[in-house]
Amino acid sequence: MRLLALAVTAALALPATAFAQTLPALPSLDETPAQRTARRAAMTPPVLQEDAALQAAVASPTRPAADTARDVHRHPFETLTFWGLTPGSTVVEIEPGRAGWWRNILEPYAAATGGTYVPVNRPLDGMGVADGAADMIVVARAFHNWHRSGRTEPYMAAFFKALKPGGVLAVEQHRSVDGLNPDQTAPTGYMPESYVIRAALAAGFVLDARSELNANPKDDHDHPYGVWTLPPTRVSAPRESVATDRPTPLTEAERAAFDAIGESDRMTLRFRKPA
Repeated sequence: MRLLALAVTAALALPATAFAQTLPALPSLDETPAQRTARRAAMTPPVLQEDAALQAAVASPTRPAADTARDVHRHPFETLTFWGLTPGSTVVEIEPGRAGWWRNILEPYAAATGGTYVPVNRPLDGMGVADGAADMIVVARAFHNWHRSGRTEPYMAAFFKALKPGGVLAVEQHRSVDGLNPDQTAPTGYMPESYVIRAALAAGFVLDARSELNANPKDDHDHPYGVWTLPPTRVSAPRESVATDRPTPLTEAERAAFDAIGESDRMTLRFRKPA
């Protein structure tokens, strides 16, 4: 399988800040746009090892066609390799959803390698594993929902408790321009990368690496119906009771333009519970 370049950096040291409510005040990451561009350009890929079982899970004909069509945007093999997935791991996926995009890879991979896959929809009701038993917890595109309902802090605490020392919290999330207020970005589906980082640090995690693997420079993060304007959801008209939606539907030309963007610009982060 052809591997895409995985751009990563070591953890960033964030400045100490005063607390706002129960989480630290939003850090700026001390980067100008030019510095951020330079940092991303300077990232070097990690040394990758081929995992035949993971390649087989990604390439399996049992995966839905709609799932495999999205591989070009979501890079499943490369992303899971970046996160550090290994054979025999106990992997907990948070809120896998009805479509189960990651589940359709992780569950057969676990079965093939003697590992364990655990889907969890309500972390505060239980993480599905004993405390300190999980090797990896996968969180995909969920922080915008948690922020709006005040669940970020208790969820992160539950994740920390469930992971083994040295275990990985793997995050994929629609990414807004950094420095914006998460109260304003969350309804659009996007979150500042610094928001996710500070929430993880506040829970006790360390930032192990960041990747631009799932970045999309075509995405300007400003769409009539939030991130759901883009594929694969492709909302094209205002939704009932969503006050932030534009009141008029997309024209055919607008629909084509948003489809051409592809899927969202996303952060890809690897946090680790200290050993």
